[in-house]
Amino acid sequence: MPLLRWLILMSLTGFGCAALWQLGLIQAMLATDRTHISFLIILLFVFTSLHCLAQNWFVSRELAATRRFEDALHRNRVRFSADIDGTDQLPKGSMIANHVANVATKARVQGGRRVDQSVLLRVLINRLRGRERFGLFVSEALLRLALLGTAVGFILMLIPMAGLNSFDAETLRKALSGMSGGMAVALNITVTGIATALLLKLQYFFLATGVVELFDKITEVTEVHVVPALEHTGHA
Repeated sequence: MPLLRWLILMSLTGFGCAALWQLGLIQAMLATDRTHISFLIILLFVFTSLHCLAQNWFVSRELAATRRFEDALHRNRVRFSADIDGTDQLPKGSMIANHVANVATKARVQGGRRVDQSVLLRVLINRLRGRERFGLFVSEALLRLALLGTAVGFILMLIPMAGLNSFDAETLRKALSGMSGGMAVALNITVTGIATALLLKLQYFFLATGVVELFDKITEVTEVHVVPALEHTGHA
């Protein structure tokens, strides 16, 4: 589901960009932006969207592995209880496998006492949340670039006014032409930065939803199946 949500969102985004290209708005934006800040914003957006794609693919893969493990537990619970950390039902190299191995190691060291996995779960959610931080930082950076572009555009707009030394028609025409160019730079960069930042925030909101789903599923599986089996084995 996280990967599917990302694909739906980016398909709609691609359709919107194609429509803007056909209308000539993207070409006009790039042609009028003398600072090339809008082009930099677009590059950052594309690179960060690919990063979000990789993170969504990872979370989707881990969700699928956790659900397969849960299905295997429902089909063969007795075998799992007998060999908690050596079972072949655990997906190798997955986060659920690493977490179960850590919980089993902690249970063996404690020697039959109650297994509390709250610290391990806190470590797990910190690792998962770390996959969102880059995108959130870039989305905030895009907003700052939009503000920077607005300021630069206004500076470019005011430069022709500072050079006025006469008020004849030709001088005023050139000054107004320079002012309109500066205003175009400010507005183009502002619109580009805000739009890409909003799309990035939406992408990483969907990623955060997938991270919460994965964490909840791992917590549910370990609390319902793994921890009781470990405590029962330790008491026996």
